[in-house]
Amino acid sequence: MSLVLVVEDEPAIAELVALQLRHSGHEVTCVADAEAAQAAVAARLPDLVLLDWMLPGQSGVQLARRWRADARTRELPLIMLTARVEEGDKVAGLDAGADDYLTKPFSPRELMARIRSVLRRRAPQALEAAVEVAGLRLDPATRRVRRDLHGSPVELKLGPTEFRLLHFLMTHPERVHSRAQLLDRVWGDHVFIEERTVDVHVKRLREALAPAQCAGLVETVRGAGYRLTANPALGPATQHAAT
Repeated sequence: MSLVLVVEDEPAIAELVALQLRHSGHEVTCVADAEAAQAAVAARLPDLVLLDWMLPGQSGVQLARRWRADARTRELPLIMLTARVEEGDKVAGLDAGADDYLTKPFSPRELMARIRSVLRRRAPQALEAAVEVAGLRLDPATRRVRRDLHGSPVELKLGPTEFRLLHFLMTHPERVHSRAQLLDRVWGDHVFIEERTVDVHVKRLREALAPAQCAGLVETVRGAGYRLTANPALGPATQHAAT
């Protein structure tokens, strides 16, 4: 299940799009302006954004440029939705960083096809490319995890499950994932094991990350699940030792 952020100020269109997305199994958040969109992305990074060109205040194009300039949102998949049909407008939207461009009115089938296409194009990059968070680098091709500590590289030893778990968390940073979601995405939805098994592997993952002093990157969010963050926060909501 993917989280899709719909940024659309026309309630009828937003409701229609959200209904189609939920029917297709996606989780949906709808907002009506750029400020609310920025707040939603700051709170939880979505898997894809459907972004209207014409928004109150800051335009969708300006917002797309802002996200592309930020390291956290640089790779965020964006599909621009607009009534503007001129070629120059399409070029401007794509130049701003949109992965695709869909003109209104559009059919629900075409919208879902575009979404599937963008998510497919993005997925292989996430699976094959090395990823780095807070100096911790994971390379799927070599199966190596390392971090430079005080000028010296520290290579970490992870079991297969901990490696997959860390890879998933690093490719979806700052998002809170429930135990059920982690079981689905890391173990697979065909595997029937208890949710508490996730806690055991998170504990093992933190122990494996400890030699590089980065166990704290994996946070427990009480009542919600786990997240990987580049900026660990010590407070009542997160307890690194709690599993």
